[in-house]
Amino acid sequence: PIYYYLLYAYDEEFQKLFKIRADFDVEMERSRKHVSDYARLISSVCENEKLRHFTPGAVARVVDYGSRMADDRNKLTTLFNRLVEIIYEANSWAKRDGSELVEQQHVIKAIEEKKYRSSMLEERSLELIKQSILLINVDGWRIGEINGLAVYEVGDHTFGRPVRITAKTFMGEKGLVNIEREILMSGSIHSKGVLTLNGYMGAQYAQDKPLSLSASLTFEQSYQGIEGDSASSAELYALLSSLAEVPIYQGIAVTGSVNQNGEIQPVGGVNQKIEGFFKVCKERGLNGNQGVIIPKQNVEQLMLDSEVVEAVKNRMFNVWAVEHINEGLEILTGRIAGKQDEGGRFTSDSVHYLVTNKLSEWRYRRSSTVRLGLHPSRETQRIRRRRGK
Repeated sequence: PIYYYLLYAYDEEFQKLFKIRADFDVEMERSRKHVSDYARLISSVCENEKLRHFTPGAVARVVDYGSRMADDRNKLTTLFNRLVEIIYEANSWAKRDGSELVEQQHVIKAIEEKKYRSSMLEERSLELIKQSILLINVDGWRIGEINGLAVYEVGDHTFGRPVRITAKTFMGEKGLVNIEREILMSGSIHSKGVLTLNGYMGAQYAQDKPLSLSASLTFEQSYQGIEGDSASSAELYALLSSLAEVPIYQGIAVTGSVNQNGEIQPVGGVNQKIEGFFKVCKERGLNGNQGVIIPKQNVEQLMLDSEVVEAVKNRMFNVWAVEHINEGLEILTGRIAGKQDEGGRFTSDSVHYLVTNKLSEWRYRRSSTVRLGLHPSRETQRIRRRRGK
């Protein structure tokens, strides 16, 4: 579509020559009618190409694969050429097994083999994590440290990988510093996500006092450009953890953007992100406490691998869906986030209470330092005058 719009905008003759326009979507609703259309498509391909026909279970797997490609369990992809590739390969596996019909396991095998052929970079990434070259913790507690989730696209293969995000806070007036932005490794959308955190911090903690804060945020061991705001909630969790000096459980990864009101917003690639973190946890050993926090709006997009679904059913892995930053804080820290009373005070010993106390303490120290700093300078001037005499 982008080429059509560019030609339409810059070439006057193009508008005259191509008068009829029709948009073709890459997905459609997963309705009973469209599922039947999928079955007819499979039957037609098998009939025309003299392939083995599919059992109902095999058709169901192709339908699920279509939803996975659309990244929405209520949608189906219309990229039929990619479905036909799976039909051909599933037929080959059925032929190898000597089966008269293509069974469910043959479709699963075709999908797995297709993924395996394109996953060399994903496997290399997991190997680096296994060897502790890429430092990722999936157990224990750390202050100002959290696992964010990134998505990588390599040709037709997309995979997720955890990325360690760290925050450091200290007394000062510099505000929030995004290290990636400072060295020009941050895209505009990612920079916007980080700057949004300033709005949240001001609205939450600076209604009755200036926000005196210096903080730095970075993606550790990231050596390429960063784009997107899907890690902004993870960055905020790390920032609040550092300010409150409250540790975060490292077995939980986070995805989701956040707005200035603290509301969690949906992101893309949620299936790949969950599966990427699951693989790392499985490699290190599942303990039942690990999992991923996602935006509640992304629940409709979940089409997870059967192994992840089974682990969730057996309570060896978790997927939490949240709507507000406070919900995620309580899951990550095991401590109440805190609510404000009529006087603007937060619940005692809550995360927000501890953050407010730290900011107030820094503000008091800074103002005291400024006041005390006036007298030595005057005394120094007197000494200099005396020496001059």
